[in-house]
Amino acid sequence: MPATRFVERLNEQIAYEFAASQQYVANAVYYDAETLPRLAAFFYAQAVEERNHALMMVQYLLDADVEVTVPGVAAPEISFADVVAPVALSLEQEKRVSDQIAALVGVAREEGDFQSEQFMQWFLKEQVEEVASMSDLLTIAERLADRPMDIEDWLAREQPGDGGEDPTAPAAAGGAL
Repeated sequence: MPATRFVERLNEQIAYEFAASQQYVANAVYYDAETLPRLAAFFYAQAVEERNHALMMVQYLLDADVEVTVPGVAAPEISFADVVAPVALSLEQEKRVSDQIAALVGVAREEGDFQSEQFMQWFLKEQVEEVASMSDLLTIAERLADRPMDIEDWLAREQPGDGGEDPTAPAAAGGAL
């Protein structure tokens, strides 16, 4: 059974993951409204990925037979100054989530909760990829801020973060949604 403190913090993290998903939907909607379909698609896909991260955590808690809290989340930011702002916000968010995930691993380790620590290892790896992907996209967006269609072209060529299905990923509640 997972340590009580880990369960509490993982339930909090579920809220952060759902909030990240909502923020990515808001980013996608912004880009859709700006007629930037590749940026919109990128962020819609990121939203699904973050939602699935939350559901992976839900499934872990269900499998461990402990209480799951399905939280409400604060409204995401929806107004942006330019095409760079949503990406900059996203990189900040990914860095914050990386710190949160590392703290969760620390709690599991402090509590001697080896199963929970092992569960969190995949998320550590995933956050390295997420930060790198968003950092690359921010560099391109800043460089091409006055030429958003060139950002679209770069996404068409590079598709950062599009590594496909990861067979080592934890199962998500509800299966493959």
